[in-house]
Parts: sequence; C-alpha cells; structure tokens
Amino acid sequence: MKHALLSRLIEYLKRKDKPFRVMDTHAGRGRYDLDADEALRTGEAEAGIEAVRRSDVWHHALLAPYREAVEAAGAELGPQSYPGSPWIARHLLRRQDRLSAYELHPVDAKALAETFAGDVQVKTIELDGWLALGAHLPPKEKRGLVLIDPPFEEVGEFERIVARVGDAWRRWPGGTYAIWYPIKRRAQYEAFHAALRDSGMRNIVTADFFREPFSADERLVGTGFAVVNPPFTFGAEARDILHALVPVLGVAHRGNCGIIALVAE
Repeated sequence: MKHALLSRLIEYLKRKDKPFRVMDTHAGRGRYDLDADEALRTGEAEAGIEAVRRSDVWHHALLAPYREAVEAAGAELGPQSYPGSPWIARHLLRRQDRLSAYELHPVDAKALAETFAGDVQVKTIELDGWLALGAHLPPKEKRGLVLIDPPFEEVGEFERIVARVGDAWRRWPGGTYAIWYPIKRRAQYEAFHAALRDSGMRNIVTADFFREPFSADERLVGTGFAVVNPPFTFGAEARDILHALVPVLGVAHRGNCGIIALVAE
C-alpha cells in the first residue's frame, strides 16, 4: 500500500516540468531479497506483494507506475528482488529530479550507498532522518516530497512524528509530507489522528488499510499513510487503490479501509 500510494504522489509532481526532490528520511537498504531467511520466515512477501501479483489488481491502472518499478527491479536486480521506497522513487524520477536518501544504521546505510553508487541523481547520507528534516529543508528545488517511514522501535515514535513533521512544515509549508505508520492499538491510532488534527498543520488526509479489525492481543492489523499537503487527486486515487486491495490482502473477508480528511486546507 505504501509504495503504491508513494508512486501516485510522485506521478503528480511530474505533471509540472519544474524539478523536484524526494527526501526519504528512513530509507533502509534500498532493495530486498524475497528469498532471504527473514522474508521467508515472516511470510510477509507471500501474503503481500506475491498475493497482489497473482491477482487482477496487479494490472489496475493506478498501480501502473508502482508495477513498472517492481518489474524493473526484478529485471535489473533479479526476479526475487523487491525495491524499497528509495529505489521506487528513483525509478520514477525524470532527468531533472533528485532523490536524497537517509539511513542511520551503518550496515543498511552502506548497502544503500552501494545500491545507488555512481548515480548522480541520488545522494545517500548516513544520518538520522529526523536531523535531516531540520538541516536540509527546504530543498533547493522548492518542490518535492518527504517520505517518513521510521522503524517504530522506540517509545514515543508517534509523538515524535507529529512534533518533527510539524517543525518541518513550519520551515517548508509548501512541501508534501507522507507518513507511513503501523496500526495495532485502537487508542494509539486514534491518539495519533487527534495529534495530527491539533498540530497546527493544514490539509492532512489519511489513507488507512485494515487487513482485519482491531485485536485484543494488539497485533499489527493494518497500516496507514498520512499525507500533509496532498495533491487534489490523492484522496480519490487512494480510495480506489485501497478498495481494490481489500479483497486481496484482507484476512478472511474482514479487511476494510478508509480515507479521512483530518484537516482542511
């Protein structure tokens, strides 16, 4: 879901000839091996991208940029390679556009740098993505998208997102900010939405995908994608994509989705 919606945001930026920059604050390795032990152990790929590829949804018109990026990664990197968000973003850029990819973990940062070695349109930086929001905004292009996809391994990550993105928005109110987040606990989910509403930022839309309803054991039941300053096309496109994915990725016909206009312009 995240990568499909990210692709739509980038495609919208390409409607104008002026260059733009994509900033990926928690970029990871850049690409992943679906045959690796971790991928096989969790079954995430089989229940996710592989299920989508086997379905008619894979040829949905709105998934075309995402589908082309995944297929290009398979052709270039190997059939069991899956592109991360920086690889997808890079594939979709035009000659005048740029990507800045940040990763703090040394091993992943090294892999990220190797993935894009020699690519003059990509700058990989071993740096905390939250620091990047303070030091590198606004970009010189004055147009662009910031993707924020932290690992959610530390306490207070949701609160940190609202505070740091709010600060970034005040420095660069014209940018688009896309935030991926896990959905586990109802109270946490509702508190995050409320904090975004109260943040002072304007024009916020969330796209939430539930594989199943909230559970008493607080397991991962879905994911969300909050976008500050989304293009006017985003809500309708996200709704079409999520509704198409529900029957494919939902668990035992219990999947659901919703687009919420949290804050008006």
